[in-house]
Amino acid sequence: MPSVRIPTPLRRLTGEKDEVDINASNVAELIEELENQFPGIKERLCDENGEVRRFINLYVNNEDIRFLDGVSTGLNKDDIVSIIPAIAGGVVN
Repeated sequence: MPSVRIPTPLRRLTGEKDEVDINASNVAELIEELENQFPGIKERLCDENGEVRRFINLYVNNEDIRFLDGVSTGLNKDDIVSIIPAIAGGVVN
């Protein structure tokens, strides 16, 4: 069963768990199952059209899903999925 690494800003939705196991065969199923277990998390990951938000990066075994098959990227039982929120900033004077 793939493991999902949960970033700090989303841990309040997962009961402060930093990693959860999710039974899914691809990333789209993983997002749906995350929502089933942790209501409200999908809206943080996906926009109103169901697309992964542009400031959310999803990696399967350190590979960005945008360079794989997107949400259709297949998952194996030992895969690690990382949710990485983009960080923006500027110059501090």
